Amino acid sequence: MNEDMEGNGNLIINVGRQLGSGGRAIAQMLAKDFGCQYYDKGLLDLAAQESGFSKKIFEKSDEKTGFLHSIFHFNAPFINESSWYGNGMSQESLFKFQSDAIRHAAEQGPCVFVGRCADYILRNFDNVVNIFITADIEDRIQQVIEKHGFDHDKALAYIQHKEAARASYYNYYTGKKWGSSESYDLCINSSILGIEKTESFIADFIKLRVD
Repeated sequence: MNEDMEGNGNLIINVGRQLGSGGRAIAQMLAKDFGCQYYDKGLLDLAAQESGFSKKIFEKSDEKTGFLHSIFHFNAPFINESSWYGNGMSQESLFKFQSDAIRHAAEQGPCVFVGRCADYILRNFDNVVNIFITADIEDRIQQVIEKHGFDHDKALAYIQHKEAARASYYNYYTGKKWGSSESYDLCINSSILGIEKTESFIADFIKLRVD
């Protein structure tokens, strides 16, 4: 193994995704096909356990920057901000706890991670495949409408808001651009083949990539 690499040879699949692209469903299928542990929001449990902080703190900060500022100045003005930061509770601290949880999980066995900058956090691990899943905007809007019951305009606004936060988080911590092709091994539009065939295509790619 390259001396710059970490981990123990476990297969690591990192899935970035546009909202409504079917990325989470595809990641779950990949985990099943490759016998990997699947991590999405479950990472927040691991980060909470390792840090000793409440899971709710990680849930509120999940893939969002500026979270602590909003808590201190809008939701809990009675909390002393300096004391929180003095006790290690900063946006960077939360990211570090989550990063440590991701690394520890990757060391334990083959994993599929959804979002949360895992591609960057595990950049020095071997056998890592980074995927980004997109879809046509109308297909994505329809997925959000079906899931949340929004009308067309509200679904579009919801996508734009969520993705702005997701991109800001990724760009801030990685120094890269969320969704940009150079950040991933494969970018694919799930609208072209559909969810199941897209997953099959990605699985074939992964087999070739790590062979």
